[in-house]
Amino acid sequence: MFRIIIIFIILNIYNPASSAVKEMIISQMKITSNLSFNFTQTIDNKSEKGKCIIKYPKKIYCKYDGVNKKIIVSNGKSLVIKIANQNNYNFYSLNRTPLEYLLDKDYLISKIKSLEPREIDKKYLNFKILERNNELNIFFDKENFNLIGWQIEDIFQNLSITFIHSVKINQNVDENIFTLPKNN
Repeated sequence: MFRIIIIFIILNIYNPASSAVKEMIISQMKITSNLSFNFTQTIDNKSEKGKCIIKYPKKIYCKYDGVNKKIIVSNGKSLVIKIANQNNYNFYSLNRTPLEYLLDKDYLISKIKSLEPREIDKKYLNFKILERNNELNIFFDKENFNLIGWQIEDIFQNLSITFIHSVKINQNVDENIFTLPKNN
């Protein structure tokens, strides 16, 4: 009986702290309609940098630096990848990519409510989401509760790790950037 009381006390001490952290993250997400940020993305030990805008729900525009000048755009239903020196576009259904979950703020909030965060290096909080054979790890800053990155398996089954910085919240966004090119 004594052990049960000790376990109950420990759980009640731990849960409010975890619950408070989750509520802070959820509060921050609820007030966010869009994010503008710089990023570093690593896939197969190759890093690329660029700038992105996420507009909830399910819209993203990313422009990569470097030789390829890759552009990724989602209008909420489809995802297009364009390499600057190529004349064609690669079209994908957004719901066939793990970005579908990352770009859906309501979905993320519902998952965060039901998951326990994992603390990393006393600086970051991580939530691991498993959905339809997709694993999505999202990371938040422990101090300000802002999204700081994610880890997914991309549409080509490569592990993709994205770190975001210089984040601006709720900026004026031109809706035209989420317009997809005509499918050839």
